[in-house]
Amino acid sequence: MQFTSFAFAVFFPAVVLLFYILPKKLRQPWLLLASYFFYMGWNVQYVVLILISTLVTYLCAIGIEQVGRHSHKRRLVLLIITIVINLGILFFFKYITFFQDTIAAIVSLFGMKMGKTRIDLLLPVGISFYTFQTLGYTIDVYRSDVRAERNFITYALFVSFFPQLVAGPIERASHLIGQIKRIEQEAMWDFDKVTKGLLMMLWGFFMKMVIADRAAMLVDEVFDSYYMMGGVALFIACILFAIQLYCDFASYSSIAIGAAGVLGIELMANFRAPFFSRSIRDLWRRWHVSLSSWFRDYLYIPLGGSRGSAVRTYCNNMVTFIVSGLWHGASWHFVVWGMIQGLYIVIGDILDPVKERVHVLFRMRTNTSGYRLLQGVCTFLLFVLSMVFFRAETVTDALYYIQRMFTKFDVWSFFDGSIYYLGLDRQELAVLCLGILILLIVDAHYARKRAFFDTFVKEQCLAIQYVVVAVLLVMVVVFGVYGTGYDATQFIYFQF
Repeated sequence: MQFTSFAFAVFFPAVVLLFYILPKKLRQPWLLLASYFFYMGWNVQYVVLILISTLVTYLCAIGIEQVGRHSHKRRLVLLIITIVINLGILFFFKYITFFQDTIAAIVSLFGMKMGKTRIDLLLPVGISFYTFQTLGYTIDVYRSDVRAERNFITYALFVSFFPQLVAGPIERASHLIGQIKRIEQEAMWDFDKVTKGLLMMLWGFFMKMVIADRAAMLVDEVFDSYYMMGGVALFIACILFAIQLYCDFASYSSIAIGAAGVLGIELMANFRAPFFSRSIRDLWRRWHVSLSSWFRDYLYIPLGGSRGSAVRTYCNNMVTFIVSGLWHGASWHFVVWGMIQGLYIVIGDILDPVKERVHVLFRMRTNTSGYRLLQGVCTFLLFVLSMVFFRAETVTDALYYIQRMFTKFDVWSFFDGSIYYLGLDRQELAVLCLGILILLIVDAHYARKRAFFDTFVKEQCLAIQYVVVAVLLVMVVVFGVYGTGYDATQFIYFQF
């Protein structure tokens, strides 16, 4: 069940209505039932995987806590059991084909062939997200950062809470479980939370249907036949894919945060105006925050973080980003994409002293708006260039794409109207540009005041609030990418 589907338009109001009508003690069971029904909208059989992950981590966490610190080996064994089972399931469904293809490619180098034993499986939606959420919980219990949850319904709801189940944010037990427990004691209706939640959902629908899905038309057209395109088309598609990916994933997070807010639960922010970053390191503090912080806390820091030598720190960064790339997809082009992000960070750290000397030598003023703008543009272009590897089918395709982008640059395409034949006509491109302009205004407000869209609207006078809401509603209804024969473009991060 997708957020942009008619089924969700019926499902969500029904869930909210019964949530506030039913006795408070039934709120948790009701949300748990609704969450499993929501997930079964994709594949009924794969609910078993969530149940297995939930049961294993629930029992092992209780076991870890009961064993106590007096038997470190038993606690460690229980943690290892949890990690092996959960990552084993994830590996089998997400990486087994990639593993087989890689082994076959290596074997072929020696002139041998493997038998036809390739396993093709349908990737369970959201498996990477809820697997990381349950593993994070178990590790937190092992570290004694949180107490093991004894109430199975509460814990099962923590794992499967439908707004963030299939594409995050990846929540922490210390933040979400306590809120789930409190929903049985809270007031029947919090007008401020509900209105803010609805505003976040509206903003999410705007980003998805007006910007992301519209940009996808041009991006798909160019990437599907990039070998025939000129540099201008390739450059535009490259930039628009970065915007598409951001709006697609941030829209899901916004709708999830908003839907949870209507139910009185606050989810963590997942995006913080990443395109206003001044370095790649800063960008990764703003982009997919829940995943970036997960890798920081459960991989980067355990590897040693920045506590060792510079070389050790660089290695830890590279390992973390390569694993992050592999998390995004079972393919070598994702691994290369992650490697590029790691190299950006490492090279940036190495060049920091050089930049300081240049600043002093040329007496550069680094606190000016012009300098900050230059940093932001360079960061954005570096990120955009790396995203070719994220979007391409193979590493070879990505390299050839970039080669054509810089060697087949046909400047006249800006003036001869050919850009209007890349999947979007003049009117559609104008709507996309307007949508991106609105996005930049909202993100600029966050970058300046650290206030998200709901707070941004609430700060305005009542008349302006109505105007903002009306404009977005009209744009979603009139310019949203839907109509006869329309099938909502699936959220990109569902495949991860």
